[in-house]
Amino acid sequence: MTSPPDPAAGAPVRGFASDNHAGIHPEVLAAITAANGGHQPAYGDDRDTARLRAVMRRHFGGRAETYPVFNGTGANVVGLQAMADPWSSVICTENSHIHVDECGAAEKVAGLKLIPVPTPDGKLTPELVGPYAWGWGDPHHAQPKIVSITQSSEMGTVYTPAEVAALAEFAHERGMLLHMDGARLSNAAASLDVPPRAFTTDAGVDVLSYGGTKNGAMSGEAIVVLNPDAVRGIEFLRKMGMQLASKMRFVSAQLVALLDGDLWLRNAAHSNAMAQHLAAAVRAVPDVRITQPVQANAVFAVIPPAVAARLRRRYAFSTWDEGTGEVRWMCAFDTTEDDIAAFAKALAEEMSA
Repeated sequence: MTSPPDPAAGAPVRGFASDNHAGIHPEVLAAITAANGGHQPAYGDDRDTARLRAVMRRHFGGRAETYPVFNGTGANVVGLQAMADPWSSVICTENSHIHVDECGAAEKVAGLKLIPVPTPDGKLTPELVGPYAWGWGDPHHAQPKIVSITQSSEMGTVYTPAEVAALAEFAHERGMLLHMDGARLSNAAASLDVPPRAFTTDAGVDVLSYGGTKNGAMSGEAIVVLNPDAVRGIEFLRKMGMQLASKMRFVSAQLVALLDGDLWLRNAAHSNAMAQHLAAAVRAVPDVRITQPVQANAVFAVIPPAVAARLRRRYAFSTWDEGTGEVRWMCAFDTTEDDIAAFAKALAEEMSA
């Protein structure tokens, strides 16, 4: 995936490269300020983290255990490491974040072998996992222990509760565990119009990486252990993995601001709606082909590479596949219809140039 140019080098401030490019939602920023008063115990013994644990149990069930961390890579690596044995392997998609975009952290830091599986739409199925789930008891073979999926997927598609449950059943029948990278979990819930536990706790997910940064937080992520029997030593691994914040209240306060009310859903529903609006706008441009169902806040399309190069001088976005010319356009909680109208106009101009 080609990254957009550096904004300091003249790229536009507002674009469609990533929902990470958006700022902090004002309500989250206010929560950080509110958490700043007085002294509180460090390392998670504060009232904001206690409140977050209660809020997460309301969303994910009474057994949920929550461990705030600095970032999504930390959530994935520590969560997977706590689920695994030293000889374990993790089955994931070939374009999963843990495989492509985390600089080998799961392998280098956690010591896990990743087994990437090709998929047409970014989603695993039992049928796709099956050929890679073998070799138990063979000392020459890394032992498959975890199936890791991303919700919504890296291709912007969404797993239904039934699809997650089928993967959980497949994994559990074989003594394996199911991990979910929920960097955009809120977008999936908004798309499906179901509560988050419907495709996590109730569907059999064992450990979840909950993402807040892409949905309006500054740096708020968390490992949510839905099945406490699935992990070992996570408290120690979080510290060893440099993910234990001393002033944890400021991480927790962000997630409380999102999840205690409906801000998480409002933000996600808006970015999803803007993606639908963007898809409709670019479909109207001749010779633009959308390649994936638009189910969350991403639009994937194929445009000529020369057009992409010219358009990127006006708007930041990423080329997903250099070989096919596939690009990715992301919407965020602060994307507006005016942003989309201006982008579609620029795309039409470049396509006809």
